[in-house]
Amino acid sequence: VGIAETGSGKTLAFLLPAIVHINAQPYLQRGDGPIVLVLAPTRELAVQTQEECNRFGRSSRIRNTCVYGGTPRGPQARALSEGVEICIATPGRLIDFLESGRTNLRRVTYLVLDEADRMLDMGFEPQIRKITSQVRPDRQTLLWSATWPKEIQGLARDLCREEPVHINVGSMSLRACHNVTQYVDVVQEYEKKDKLKQLLERIMDGSKIV
Repeated sequence: VGIAETGSGKTLAFLLPAIVHINAQPYLQRGDGPIVLVLAPTRELAVQTQEECNRFGRSSRIRNTCVYGGTPRGPQARALSEGVEICIATPGRLIDFLESGRTNLRRVTYLVLDEADRMLDMGFEPQIRKITSQVRPDRQTLLWSATWPKEIQGLARDLCREEPVHINVGSMSLRACHNVTQYVDVVQEYEKKDKLKQLLERIMDGSKIV
């Protein structure tokens, strides 16, 4: 269970381990469903997650698809039938495909619920429980939320076979992170100390650093 503000960059915290997990699994066979299932509350979040999958899964040749409502079913159904290791989905459209036999969850061993509090706020709890009931019990479950209300605590207890590990970043009472800007600076290992010193000097605006 990870409690972190929306916009804090937690996508890679579940995506990179998912890629490692996929690489340790047997190859998909014809008719197999995905190995990793990511449930998201909205189309926008699902698409953002897919963009990260494309960036970081390409080198491992990991295939993914994004399944959400409001668009034609055909392209999404074809991608599922061709076989994907990662499926990012909103609950409603995924249930449509499960009920129509377009895909199945028999191979899912890595389940992610992203922004679970938002999904519950939007009334998706029955759909979440219906979907997760079709996933094998020996799966690894990762539940991410910006808050930790009783409803999320109950869902976590029901979905996790054992007492989950909790990771909390920041306050559990905040819903969104509006004032954080993230920068990535790629440097060599030997450059890190000098780079850190430069950043601290800039932040301190010439003041002494102890």
